[in-house]
Amino acid sequence: MRTHGTCPGCGTERMLPGRSATHDGQPVCADCAGITQDYHCSGCGTETEHYRQNTCARCSLRNDLTALLRVDDSKGTETTAAKLLAALCGADRPESILTWLRSTGVRELLERVAIGDVPLSHEALDKEANSLRVEHMRSLFTHHKLLPVRDHYLALFERWLSSKLDGVDDPEVRRPVESFSRWHHLRRIRSLSTDGKPSRGPVHSAKQEITETIKFLTWLKLTHGRTIISCVQADVDAWLADGPTTRHRIRTFFVWATKNRTCTNITIGHRQARTVPLLTQGERLAMLKACLTDNVDTLSYRVAATLLLLYAQPVVKIAAMKSTDVIITPDGLRLSLGHGDPAPVPEPFAALITEHLASRPNLRTGSSSGSPWLFPGYRAGQHLHPNTLMEQLRDIGINLRGARNASLRNLVKEVPAPLVAEMLGYSYQVTQKHAAAAAEPWSRYMPATTEY
Repeated sequence: MRTHGTCPGCGTERMLPGRSATHDGQPVCADCAGITQDYHCSGCGTETEHYRQNTCARCSLRNDLTALLRVDDSKGTETTAAKLLAALCGADRPESILTWLRSTGVRELLERVAIGDVPLSHEALDKEANSLRVEHMRSLFTHHKLLPVRDHYLALFERWLSSKLDGVDDPEVRRPVESFSRWHHLRRIRSLSTDGKPSRGPVHSAKQEITETIKFLTWLKLTHGRTIISCVQADVDAWLADGPTTRHRIRTFFVWATKNRTCTNITIGHRQARTVPLLTQGERLAMLKACLTDNVDTLSYRVAATLLLLYAQPVVKIAAMKSTDVIITPDGLRLSLGHGDPAPVPEPFAALITEHLASRPNLRTGSSSGSPWLFPGYRAGQHLHPNTLMEQLRDIGINLRGARNASLRNLVKEVPAPLVAEMLGYSYQVTQKHAAAAAEPWSRYMPATTEY
């Protein structure tokens, strides 16, 4: 009953619930199959699978939402309730919305929004209990333009920062941390967001640096009775020597403190990793072969693994790629990854990406089709969360950093490092470092520009 097309028996375009012995078992319409049951919806007249009694899923959804949201047709289509009804009923797969509405909490929150108890705004939803239910509803509203688009990670960081600072009781600890957080991190993240640049990574780093700074200043006060103004180099050296490597995150705070002359007598060098994870070329090629031979999970994750293993793309960047980054040219498939020319995609990997592009998942759950993302997420209008992608790739045995480093090392052996940087979106310093580690003559190749 979910099969539609042209009936080979009568040539009619309609639902094809039957099978015909005279047409090699092909799907045929109800009349040609001798099915007497009427599958037309009593609400809209569409011939389709019935969801409830003689009603299709879309009409069933409309009936349920009309009652839940108390939609009054006499008030027009500009009321909040009418907008919610139109948006949710416009889902490509109404069954997913009906399943979502089974939750009592979802129905209660929708009803409160419809009657105006909860204004249709980001600020009002922020005041609700922070839950997956609220965030899923927010993404639906944003996707259907009932709410303006906002930077999700910036909003989470602002809320996190207020909560974090409220937990610091000592004013001599809170004062410098608050200045550092607001004037360095928050201002920088807002600037990135305004420019349309990704903020997830900067937010993650900022939270780590702020947390470690609070730990250090609290330890400094309790152990030595000193503040940031009276801190000495020996205090910092002792803190860094007696703990995990995450303690080096306080370096950014002291760089900031030096610039604003809060503390000018402390020096912390960059932490150098003792080891560099690196796959062998044999391991990398074996993983690429697995991506082509269906030995690695679903198609979307095989494509993501290919982008990591072939082009050394960070998983965070892979998750946020758009379908428009895949460019079909007369000379073959290309990928827009950096600031230079699009990177060519060799066969058979081009066919793999083309197949994924035509059958992307998560396009029918709570939103209309037409997602711009190469890897659509579970929430309407959002791409797949990077953590989901990371966990899946790790589960299938891929060492993320090792794979990325191996790919970069191989690329800088074949192409000058500055050209790799421009094509793949890396800095010149990163690719030069890998070229030097690979001991290739390309490491001495100078880029056309002197801007680093």
